[in-house]
Amino acid sequence: MFYFDWTMLLALPGLILGLWAQMRVKSSFAQYSRVYSRRGVRAEDVSADLLHRSGNQNVTITGVSGSLTDHYDPSTNTLRLSQDVLGNTSIAAIGVAAHECGHAMQQHDGYAPLKLRTAIVPVVNIGSSLYFPIFMAGLLFSWEPLVNVGILCFALSLVFSLVTLPVEFDASKRAIAMLRNGGYLAEDELDGARKVLNAAAMTYVAAVVSSLLQLLRLILIARSRDD
Repeated sequence: MFYFDWTMLLALPGLILGLWAQMRVKSSFAQYSRVYSRRGVRAEDVSADLLHRSGNQNVTITGVSGSLTDHYDPSTNTLRLSQDVLGNTSIAAIGVAAHECGHAMQQHDGYAPLKLRTAIVPVVNIGSSLYFPIFMAGLLFSWEPLVNVGILCFALSLVFSLVTLPVEFDASKRAIAMLRNGGYLAEDELDGARKVLNAAAMTYVAAVVSSLLQLLRLILIARSRDD
C-alpha cells in the first residue's frame, strides 16, 4: 500500500529532530531545576510581580497538572503553571514562568503574531483532524480536488507552526528582559534560564520541520498517483 513507500523516509528527520528537542528541553529543565535562585522567590510570585510591574494585572495565575505543561490561555487571560514550576524557586521554574508572562504581555500589547495564532486555532484544529480522511478519500476515489483539499487542510498546520515561532521566541526575549530589569536573577542565573528557554524553542523548530516534511510527503504521494 502507498503508505509503505519510500516517502515514509521523509518523516524520519522530523521525528529524530523532535525527539532530540524533547530530550534537550527535559535535560535542561532537569539540570536547572536543581539550581535555586539566590533571591528564593517562588515562580508564581515572580510571575505576579512581573505582570504587575508591566501594567497587566488582570491575569489569573493557577496550577495545571503534568510536567512542562505550562501555558498562557489568551481566551481566559489565565497563566497556568505546572506542578514542577508552581511553588518552585529554581532558575528553570522562574524562567518558564517568565516565558508565560511574556505571552500574557504579548496579548496585553496586541502583539500581531499572537493575535493571528489565536485566530487560526479553530481552523487549524479542524484541518488537522480532517486532512487524513479527506486525503485518503481523494486517493481512494481518484478525485484530485479532494486530494488537494486534504493537502490544504494539512498545510494549515504548517502555517500554525510558522506563526508560532516568532510568538515563542518573542516571549522568551521578553522573559529574559523582564527578569533582568526586575533584578529577579543575576546574569549567571539568567544564562541558565536562557538555556532552558532556548531548548524549549527547539521543539517549535522541530514542529516546523516535521510539518514541512509531511506536507512534502503528501504532495509526492499525490503526484505519484497521478503518474
